[in-house]
Amino acid sequence: MDMGTQNNRFKKTENMIDLEKNREQLQFDIDKTKSIDERRKFGQFATPFDLAREIMSYGLELLNKNAVSFLEPSLGTGAFYSALLQETNSIDINIEKATGIEIDSLYFNAAKLFWSDDYLKIYNADFTHLSPDGKYNLLIANPPYVRHHYISQEEKKYLCDCVKQETGIDVSGLAGLYCYFLLLSHKWLAPGAICGWLMPSEFMDVNYGLAVKKYLLNNVHLLRIHRYNPDNSKFDDALVSSCVVWFKNEVLNDDYDVEFSYDGTHSSPLKSKIIKKSVLLSERKWTRFPEKEIRTNEKNITTIGDYFTIKRGLATGDNHFFILEKEKIEKLGLDMSFFKPVLPSPRNLKIDCVETDTDGNPKLEKQYYLLDCRLSENEVHEKYPDLWNYLQSGMLETGSKYICKNRKTWYLQEHRQATRFLCSYMGRGNKNKSPIRFILNLSNAIATNSYLMLYPKERLQQAISNNPDIVFQIWKGLRTIAADEIEDEARVYGGDLKKIEPKELAKVSCKGLFEVCNIL
Repeated sequence: MDMGTQNNRFKKTENMIDLEKNREQLQFDIDKTKSIDERRKFGQFATPFDLAREIMSYGLELLNKNAVSFLEPSLGTGAFYSALLQETNSIDINIEKATGIEIDSLYFNAAKLFWSDDYLKIYNADFTHLSPDGKYNLLIANPPYVRHHYISQEEKKYLCDCVKQETGIDVSGLAGLYCYFLLLSHKWLAPGAICGWLMPSEFMDVNYGLAVKKYLLNNVHLLRIHRYNPDNSKFDDALVSSCVVWFKNEVLNDDYDVEFSYDGTHSSPLKSKIIKKSVLLSERKWTRFPEKEIRTNEKNITTIGDYFTIKRGLATGDNHFFILEKEKIEKLGLDMSFFKPVLPSPRNLKIDCVETDTDGNPKLEKQYYLLDCRLSENEVHEKYPDLWNYLQSGMLETGSKYICKNRKTWYLQEHRQATRFLCSYMGRGNKNKSPIRFILNLSNAIATNSYLMLYPKERLQQAISNNPDIVFQIWKGLRTIAADEIEDEARVYGGDLKKIEPKELAKVSCKGLFEVCNIL
């Protein structure tokens, strides 16, 4: 359907500003009916209109055509469509067709009613299950940020099979829903179509983002990635840092330039750098750009992984139920043989060197213990009635939580040996302060998954066995690692929160540790 007349309709009525105010109020009213946890579970974070206009303006500039066929695959109430109307209201661009897709019936019904007299075609459907109704030359989207553990195994298999069939790319089971949205949009694109995806910047660093990066470098022409400053989150209620990925539906066999920009706006970024596609093919962390230089040959760089095997601390399934203070254990009459000492979270651990008492317990103001029972339910029931009663008190709530319900026996814990060396899993830092803390643990306490546990490899462990006091030198070497070395490998989230996973920490260079270990 020809929509060339709709721009004139809005010019004539001069109601664009009022229209958008009403749409924003509609979005706000629906959002209020949902809890923040529900919206996070389904990845429902509305795009602020100023941001939608910035993105739309740049998309139209890239498209550079006077006829637009527009697709918004996660419509909500239509922020990007509203931005399209405003951006084309004063220029000679006709909207030939526009389609929005929304799976949530609340948003769909509201959008259908709100745009009822317009030419926007709206489907109440799951975009990843929908066949194209045509081809589009402009796709702008804020896809749902749904984490992988909210996607069923059956649905993951379906999505992975569809992506493989459409693009030839294998997707990790850890991928968030937004990855599938982007990859499955390909069949909707006209030749030369321009696409702008507002999505979490973490795909540029994590392993599950490899599928998206492969698509961007091999299946289309990657134009630009603009990353917003995580200190100034574009979403009040989301916990991620955001970027906009721009590409054109064409394949270039030769090497080409890709723009990486940071902070500010598309038209006025704070920083910008051109990076060759050939560099991106070998660079594992795209968030280095534009702030950092291209890496040099890394073969001779010593890393933490050269000296340590790194594992996440154990995931209990429910810290509140499984981790108890000694006073509560005694009050409940539980046998201490089923408990082992565990460190409090890094936020509650105010020291970086944990001393030990004669029993191997950490010398802390509050001591915590992990319930670690290896007996079967029948054995516990027959021999330890107090423990049985305690387990029964948590069976319905704790036993039904994700980790617990997927265990063979819901209360069985992962096995983790204590280690002298730990580091916090996340934190905030700056150029002078590392976002993570290295902790020396002289006790026999284990750690939960808010820590990474560093187990010395054979050569280092042999040196410690020969001279236990060198753990202090090793700890000192870890603490000399510069903040920017950590941030080179860490992931960045909303509010400038940094997180680092075991494989990422293993890649951190550690000259200070190398110097210590060289004298062992």
